[in-house]
Amino acid sequence: MTTTHPIILHHFKESPFSEKVRVIFGLKNIEWTSVLISRIMPRPDLMPLTGGYRRTPVMQIGADIYCDTQCIIRELERRFPEPTLFPDDEKGIASATAMWTDRSFFQNTVNLVFGLLADKVPQDFIADREKLRGAKFDVAAMTAAIPQMRDQFRAHVQWIEDQLRDGREWLGGNKAGLYDVNAYMNIWYVRAHLPNLDEMLAEFGRTRAWETRMRAVGHGRSSEISTSAALDIGARATPLTAELSDPHDPNGRKPGDRVEVVPDDYGKVKVSGEIVALSSQHIAIRRHDPRAGEVVVHFPRAGFHVLSA
Repeated sequence: MTTTHPIILHHFKESPFSEKVRVIFGLKNIEWTSVLISRIMPRPDLMPLTGGYRRTPVMQIGADIYCDTQCIIRELERRFPEPTLFPDDEKGIASATAMWTDRSFFQNTVNLVFGLLADKVPQDFIADREKLRGAKFDVAAMTAAIPQMRDQFRAHVQWIEDQLRDGREWLGGNKAGLYDVNAYMNIWYVRAHLPNLDEMLAEFGRTRAWETRMRAVGHGRSSEISTSAALDIGARATPLTAELSDPHDPNGRKPGDRVEVVPDDYGKVKVSGEIVALSSQHIAIRRHDPRAGEVVVHFPRAGFHVLSA
């Protein structure tokens, strides 16, 4: 499917959540535009587009801005339905695995990686992540917890290994899909930062072979532009999101209502705007910014709070 505007991903190379999206570009052979952003704040060309949302990655299509991998993945599947991320038609449970991989599994891998890196972690990165978390980024505590984190990592990997035990190549069966994308993120993250992943996976032969297949997927076809060029694209574009009501919204929200959307775990920056579209899984709000102009910012519902403004 062709689009009027390029698929732009605002990301940094070390981001495991960005790797999720990059792998989907590979699975679907999508042509996309890379915008490399700083690992830490400030991000002066991105904030006008997101309204302050500062987690990574962010996908931009013209003046429509997609925050969080849940939302990005859903939109990519809608625009590029083949090959599907749900080859066995298990859309619900495959999507729900993100609550495992993005939260408990990811928190385990973060603590393991930074505990083992310890004094190699830059102070400006620690300060930035403390602002993001709203809590101390305690590398010393992570180092002390390494034995427990090794135990937890092994337990998570065992689930992957058990899923592959019948000889299947992919977690969902005979074709790669969202199960694989979600689970791979954390294996990739450890591989990218620690030299001893092969030792940690020594007992998990099926997982090692699966990781090799995932690495071979690649990242699709990309070109690169600057952060300022991406902001200019957004400023020149008009949002294309159609108004959509949700007659079953449990709080009676509707298009036109002014709300604030905020993550429920970390990076709790409120983004304010007027509802354009909403459903059980998605909310889109219209914003106006002096530099970006009119944009519509999209969020998932799971893992986010919607507050009356």
